[in-house]
Amino acid sequence: MNIQPEFLANTLWVGLLVGVIWAGFWPPVAQACTRILWNNNQFAVVVGRTMDWPESTEPILTVFPRGMKRNGGLLGDTLVVLENPAQWTSKYGSLVTTVYGVGTADGLNEQGLGMHMLYLHTTDFGARDVSKPGVQAGLWGQYLLDHAATVAEAIALMDEIQPVMVELAGMKATVHLAIEDAQGDSAILEYVNGELTIHHGAEYRIMTNDPPYEEQLAFLKNWDFTNATRQTPLPGNVDPKDRFVRATYYQMMLPEPKTEREAIAGILAIARNVSVPFGAPNHIPGSLYNTEYRTAMDLTHRRYFFELSNSPNVVWIDLDQLNVNPGAPVLTLDPDNIELSGNVTTKFQPVAKAPF
Repeated sequence: MNIQPEFLANTLWVGLLVGVIWAGFWPPVAQACTRILWNNNQFAVVVGRTMDWPESTEPILTVFPRGMKRNGGLLGDTLVVLENPAQWTSKYGSLVTTVYGVGTADGLNEQGLGMHMLYLHTTDFGARDVSKPGVQAGLWGQYLLDHAATVAEAIALMDEIQPVMVELAGMKATVHLAIEDAQGDSAILEYVNGELTIHHGAEYRIMTNDPPYEEQLAFLKNWDFTNATRQTPLPGNVDPKDRFVRATYYQMMLPEPKTEREAIAGILAIARNVSVPFGAPNHIPGSLYNTEYRTAMDLTHRRYFFELSNSPNVVWIDLDQLNVNPGAPVLTLDPDNIELSGNVTTKFQPVAKAPF
């Protein structure tokens, strides 16, 4: 495990929020997402992300109680990790957004640990080490939410498992993770050339996609935001490097919030600024992708906000008001409902079978 030294203090850190995760569901083009962490205000630790995708990922808001038994080798009903798949029982309950019913792209647990899965073309988990329990890439983030209360605990867990690349129809689950906790700690987890690289520190607030994080940080050094004004040049396209710079710049400018409403509004304002408009071209002429949804989390107060790009409404959920005790049912809510708005905590319904 190669843990990079903490540097670029007081620059930002993101995530975003995510590029999704498993190969078989992706069109053959690189995808994108952005994560933005605001952990240097005095009110609350808040974080947001965009999910950028060329089609619906079928997002479902899902509440998992403690005591969930999972098999990390399963992709849906198919066993894809044949040798030593990880099997575990969740220690913490969580509220997540699932994708295609086979994995977790985004979410937080009852301890205030947040997780965001994003696309990274160069991801390489290395040769399978069967001495370590294997977790298919779509459940990598859920494994951490199930076990860890803090970023430090989540990092320690990485010594115990190996994420496993899954593939279907020639497409691979090339992803990396952003995690943060209610104390404001943060980390970016990437597998490059078969090795796990971790950028750990509260200063890592922004995350997008390619290139690997070390190169993103190096590119950011080309920009000087001292005494910035509205004339300060910023890259304006939707390329991951452009979004990384813009999200960093605007996060630095956020005014101190006095309420949760102001804090979440600040995060969503940046998420909207770095969102991919409908029809914006991808890296290949003629290939399209746009921001499907945006999320925001208040990790201090454990509230989750969700906004579909084709809906005028923001919905939010109070995790503390949900039953996550062992034996409680798995609850779901489809956010693609124009009638939903505001606090939807009581709108969740139990399901007969958990998605995973």
